[in-house]
Amino acid sequence: MQAFANEDEVYAFLNRFLNFERAIVPTAYRLDRMEALKALYGKPDEAYAIAHVAGSKGKGSTATMLAAILEDGKAPVGLYTSPHLLHFTERIAVNRIPIATDLLLAAAEELRAGMEGKAPEDFPGGETPTYFELLTMLGFLCFKRAGCSRAVIEVGLGGRLDSTNVVKPIACLITPIELEHTELLGDTIAKIASEKAGIIKPGVPVYTSAQREDALAVIRDTAKRLSAPLRILDEETRINELRITEAGTAFSLSFKDDTLYNGKLELSTPLIGEVQARNAALAALAALDLGLSPERVREGIARARLRARFEVMQGDPVVVLDGAHTPDSAAACARDFMTIFKGGGVLLFGCAKDKDPGAMALALRDVADSLIVTKPGSFKESEPAQIAEAFEKQGYRVCIVEDTVKAILLALETARQAGKPLLVTGSFYLCAEAARLLAERGREGSVSLLN
Repeated sequence: MQAFANEDEVYAFLNRFLNFERAIVPTAYRLDRMEALKALYGKPDEAYAIAHVAGSKGKGSTATMLAAILEDGKAPVGLYTSPHLLHFTERIAVNRIPIATDLLLAAAEELRAGMEGKAPEDFPGGETPTYFELLTMLGFLCFKRAGCSRAVIEVGLGGRLDSTNVVKPIACLITPIELEHTELLGDTIAKIASEKAGIIKPGVPVYTSAQREDALAVIRDTAKRLSAPLRILDEETRINELRITEAGTAFSLSFKDDTLYNGKLELSTPLIGEVQARNAALAALAALDLGLSPERVREGIARARLRARFEVMQGDPVVVLDGAHTPDSAAACARDFMTIFKGGGVLLFGCAKDKDPGAMALALRDVADSLIVTKPGSFKESEPAQIAEAFEKQGYRVCIVEDTVKAILLALETARQAGKPLLVTGSFYLCAEAARLLAERGREGSVSLLN
């Protein structure tokens, strides 16, 4: 068999295992198949220490900040996140840089060799491993080949039955929980929290963001049952002197436990928004409790960057990309947008069919004078007419442009003529399409600023 020649061939190989219909069947999510994969490849994830991150929102940002803190200039640090914006290699990063091509190709050859000749009945449940299971294993293999001493692994969906939940972490982090993927995770906050808390392991420290009471009760009970030490962000820390600008977010963090830090720890991040202060605080709490120095925390948080998390792209017009796709994240996006751009702007919105456009329209009701609704690319189903109706109920006059590229071009021109910023939100897939088009026109995002 001919060796993989490039990253695209690896992606095509993985996509052979992608099946959206199967993905919505609960029985497709099972850990015994992933455990079998681990054994097949020699348990590569046990070659480095792992921090495991779950939650409904902010987990990618928190994971990225923690990974940046862990970097010490010596052994590399792995970072596994989702979704990707422009290329799938963004999901598998070493020192926050997408995996090097030579390492990726070597790991992919190892992955393919292990699967060669395997039939569905060779795996638990009589089913071939899924795209996400193989992608996760590819990440594990890449990090081992890169010589990583530590890795931060973000959960893909839920937690309890997610393909990443075969790791043996040294720390578990849970970011804010809200209603999401209810057809798979449950239709109440408590049920979803139970899935997220499924990453908690016996005796392993847990760090959680502020949560709704019903979610926090589940996390407390799970941690107690498993004798896992629990630190709760809003009980352990206080965010002071919050400052949000186009350049980023700055604040001071004080701690109830002065053995972690005595005084106010001054922090700043290029990531923008009040929510990013909370994400940074959670990463800082975990890092300090794990024994990292305040200087490492300060420097790591200052280095961490992530695409499409209230990403401000300068130019004419200014473009803000935010992958907010839940009501709470849309509300946070709206608050930050109006804090920085007090006169509002132009809104380009698109979301997948399984989201809640009514609640997001309510959250975004005051951010724009002009609104264009579109599909978030072709990757997921969308119903622009239903979305438009939700925004019309909030008083918007809506222009529907189903072709995503045409919608982006119209939104850019509308914002340019109005002399206002353009906010692109509702879906990471829509942000990816906008980022791709802007890159073709010479507008690069913060990914080029990694350091």
